[in-house]
Amino acid sequence: MTPIPAPGAATLVGLYMILLAQVIVIHGFKHVVIVHGLDVNGNNNITSLDDLKHMIVKAHPGTNVTIPDLFTDAESLIVPLWSQLPKFRDAIEKVMATSGDGINLICYSQGGILCRALLANMTNHNVINFISLSSPQLGQFGAPSKVPVPICNVYKVCYTQTGQDHISVCNYWNDPHHKKEYLAENVFLPVLNNETFNSQSKVWKDNFLKIKKLILIGGPDDGVITPWQSSHFGFYNENEDVIEMHKQEVFLRDSFGLQTLYNRGAIKMYNISGVEHTKWHGNQTVFDCCIEPYLT
Repeated sequence: MTPIPAPGAATLVGLYMILLAQVIVIHGFKHVVIVHGLDVNGNNNITSLDDLKHMIVKAHPGTNVTIPDLFTDAESLIVPLWSQLPKFRDAIEKVMATSGDGINLICYSQGGILCRALLANMTNHNVINFISLSSPQLGQFGAPSKVPVPICNVYKVCYTQTGQDHISVCNYWNDPHHKKEYLAENVFLPVLNNETFNSQSKVWKDNFLKIKKLILIGGPDDGVITPWQSSHFGFYNENEDVIEMHKQEVFLRDSFGLQTLYNRGAIKMYNISGVEHTKWHGNQTVFDCCIEPYLT
């Protein structure tokens, strides 16, 4: 009888890869939902996020990725965030209903604040990791260099009912020189942060704390998020000095769970230089270091 030769190294590697692929098929990766940001240039955000979707599928074959086709183009600006929330919630709840092992949530720019509101308002969500990609989590006080807006006067528009009802950016416009008006007239961000009275504050906090990890990604060359540290829950004081997250009142008071997440080691921050705002979701380095590890 002719002896059967022992398998070579290449054969063993091939068998290992086949077995690994079978494990992936059987167990799978968690469903990923990507929520787009503000689009004021008429470029459909759904299409622009395809590069991120392709990186996910390439790194984790078989992953289901959903990008809700909601409030794209001008609608992302002219529809206030509280009005956008119900449709996004319905779309994401449908995904969660078929994802018993939970989902991962990646939210870009304005979408990051919207997703935080979604998490606070979904009692039965099963989001494992919330990845906030260059999102002004403590607000915005500035404009891109190509948009010549005198920011000192923006509050006069934003802190009115018209501004709050018709300009999404006004929902998170945070003017450090007009804090009283911000707290009194902004119907979104200070409410979400529990900086003002909210009868649902405990429920919202408990809901938000159901996530396993909060991943905060941003960097000094963003060019849009101002200050860029808002992506890390830092923000200006009245002198326009940036106060880091750990010294922010919402952290010290643990008003919506930020300190609790930090104390249990659930917050991961990434400060990445050299990335402009519209390039985050297509940057391979950002994906490899700051997103891919949290999609298992």
